[in-house]
Amino acid sequence: MSKTDITKAEGDLYLENLTKSFGEFTAVDDLSLHVPQGSFFALLGPSGCGKTTTLRMAAGLEAPTGGRIRIGDADITYEKPYRRPVNTVFQNYALFPHMNIAENVAFGLKRRGIKDADAQVAEALKLIQLEQVAERKPLQLSGGQQQRVALARAIVNRPAVLLLDEPLGALDLKLRRQMQLELKRIQTEVGLTFIHVTHDQEEAMTMADTVAV
Repeated sequence: MSKTDITKAEGDLYLENLTKSFGEFTAVDDLSLHVPQGSFFALLGPSGCGKTTTLRMAAGLEAPTGGRIRIGDADITYEKPYRRPVNTVFQNYALFPHMNIAENVAFGLKRRGIKDADAQVAEALKLIQLEQVAERKPLQLSGGQQQRVALARAIVNRPAVLLLDEPLGALDLKLRRQMQLELKRIQTEVGLTFIHVTHDQEEAMTMADTVAV
């Protein structure tokens, strides 16, 4: 695949013999995974087992010590994060407090000079059922609503793979259960590949088609 269109790569995600060492410490050791396109895939394990490091390598935020990462035929092992067809939703949402909700969701589209950004933002807000708060600032929303906005901001870019790093960890139990169903509904509706990192077995079982332990 040529350099110019790697951002449009699509297909199954392959992690092949992926290894990451920090000095003497090996965080991820010879991991191979195949994630089918359009599936909801969970990485389940206790804190410190290498889940987030694996996700960060897929996102391009950490360079592997060894191994390869592919989406379809495209090798993205050492591509810069912005050149990958991958978006990440973090536990802390990382919304811009000075922008309203619509501006937050539009951020990636505007940076790429997308023409009909407003229509796509409206569609994304409808998907997360928050059209009514488009003009509000993030701090005027609840934790669950902020999480949905972070999700909309990632989904609107139509990545081949969406990485979710313990996205429900900051929510209380009742809201977390609600959001599990919500996440699964959204994933089914948009049909993107979701990779969800969690240490919560029940969460993984509720949402994922496949769980890697």
